[in-house]
Amino acid sequence: MTAGNDTGTGGSTTRTTVVVVTWRGREHLGACLDALAAQTRPHRVLVVDNASDDGSAAVLSAHPSRPAVHRTARNLGYAGALALALPLVGTEFTAWLNDDAAPGPNWLAELEAALDATPGAAAASPRLEAPSGRTQSVGLVLTPDGHGADATSGPVFGFCGGAPLLRTAALVQAGGVPGRFFCYYEDTDTSWRLRLHGWSVLSVPAARVRHLHGATTRPGSALFHRWNERNRLFMLLRCAPAAVAARELARFAAVTALLPARRLAGRAVPDAANFRVRLRLRVLGEVLARLVPLLRERRAIGRAATLSRTEVWGSVNPTG
Repeated sequence: MTAGNDTGTGGSTTRTTVVVVTWRGREHLGACLDALAAQTRPHRVLVVDNASDDGSAAVLSAHPSRPAVHRTARNLGYAGALALALPLVGTEFTAWLNDDAAPGPNWLAELEAALDATPGAAAASPRLEAPSGRTQSVGLVLTPDGHGADATSGPVFGFCGGAPLLRTAALVQAGGVPGRFFCYYEDTDTSWRLRLHGWSVLSVPAARVRHLHGATTRPGSALFHRWNERNRLFMLLRCAPAAVAARELARFAAVTALLPARRLAGRAVPDAANFRVRLRLRVLGEVLARLVPLLRERRAIGRAATLSRTEVWGSVNPTG
């Protein structure tokens, strides 16, 4: 840990630790820290630098806000860095923040006020906007096949991981952050577990965040699709009703097996990387390699829950 100003604009009234995760974020990290320095609510800033080698350390040390910094020996991914940071938080609320996000000045004030007004909510999801002003996300919905998808309006199932605020105690109670996910679906998995503990998740569009989206990872790349497909299955095996998890794992395997036959028959196959057999076989291999630990995690999650998986699933997918 590198020493720094761990109270941000605050002091004894600081209720939130903002955990910023960065990896090779030199080009946009300064704007993120500038936006945090302009917040109207006291807060503490903790930056987890995932072994950046692009000069990010110099940006952090030179920034006038002097954030506390924890530098890792290797890249732990977004989920791994958040899991590492959780025991270091020590405040009522924990905010997650992408290093390519720049919150508006009232972002934290709006999110804290929303959670204060709704004691049964464990997390609040802001409005993430592209630089053009287009809404990227106000939270997540859960699709009938168990995908987490960005919502642009209306009630949400879960929070988008780019800039949410969570009750620290609720997050710990629900099992923390799934660090092994590395990147993607850590937000949907955490939302699932909060729901299983009886908490709700709020959408707070008044809390606005400019988000570059994909400045660190490349949406649509093979690595992006590998993480997404693998982590969706990880999440379902951990959190969803057994029938849903088994159905979606079987469906993924069946589509993988049928793809070569479709190509041989001259039938159309989507060009996206997640329809490449080699990538899908790698995903299946990773899921099967972790199947026993995932089932152990599933058992622990179920024992700690106050609602059944079927109740939570049925609340967002009433037809099954």
